[in-house]
Amino acid sequence: MSRIAVSIEINATPERVWEVVEPVENHIDWMHDAVAIHFQTEQTRGVGTSFLCDTKVGPIKLVDRMEITQWEPGAAMGVRHTGIVTGTGLFTLTPIDLGRRTRFAWDEDLIFPWWLGGQLGSFIGGKLVMKPIWRRNLRGLKRLVEG
Repeated sequence: MSRIAVSIEINATPERVWEVVEPVENHIDWMHDAVAIHFQTEQTRGVGTSFLCDTKVGPIKLVDRMEITQWEPGAAMGVRHTGIVTGTGLFTLTPIDLGRRTRFAWDEDLIFPWWLGGQLGSFIGGKLVMKPIWRRNLRGLKRLVEG
């Protein structure tokens, strides 16, 4: 299993950050590895929402199956990955500077299949590949929210 954790401080309230993060279908606007999102449920918000995310990292393309497991507007969004890569993920929004700014944290515990290197692939893929991509994603989120 690979634990990946990245965070960024955004010059906006948690409510403003949530306005951008809440529409799951728009995550492709700031996640460089997310190509398209296809909902598998009629609901598109909240716990129980299920979707497929077409993902591309370099030459590797896969479909990430996810279900929202936690939904606290302005505070947290959690997912369970049930596709090729399995595990859990969590976005947390923490107010800083008396709520005028937000610390946005993204934590994931991922397990890669054997054909993506298994445990070694989880370590290399998580620490050396995904972590830098997700840092870039957070810079994109910051630009989108602050812009």
